Amino acid sequence: MDVITALFGEGRDLSALQTVMRAIVVFVATLVCIRISGRRSFGQRSPFDYVVAILLGATLSRVIVGASPVVPTLAASLAIVLIHRALAWCCVRSPWLESLVVGAEREVYRDGRFDSRQMSAALITRADVFEAARREFHTRDLHDVHAAILEPNGQMSLIRKRPKRDGNGT
Repeated sequence: MDVITALFGEGRDLSALQTVMRAIVVFVATLVCIRISGRRSFGQRSPFDYVVAILLGATLSRVIVGASPVVPTLAASLAIVLIHRALAWCCVRSPWLESLVVGAEREVYRDGRFDSRQMSAALITRADVFEAARREFHTRDLHDVHAAILEPNGQMSLIRKRPKRDGNGT
């Protein structure tokens, strides 16, 4: 038995030490993949970025438990990250591709009116907008809300109404 096999094992019959060694290798490989992928992979939290994170986790976990061979699985993970990086690079240069891959914001409320078409397309309800108002403005109503925008990452952004000025300029 060579040293590599003793440390990392083969197949699914792994000792605790071999599983730990595999976990260390996968941890380091994941850090390398994240660095290659760039900050946006885990900073933007768009559906596009979640797909990469889920795929990486699912793929690399197979190495730890011995369900997949190490080198081909690491290569597949690297391919996922490189595709993600290339697609992100293309999205920066093409607004059309960005809206297709990442999505676009949807204004679901403006000046006291809900946009039912946008809400239906985004599968959100009035209750979702009120929840955002409670969370961001600590209010139960929308009196202070000028607009509510559903961002591509699923977060609701609220734009506060500008304060009215009196006749004296204050």
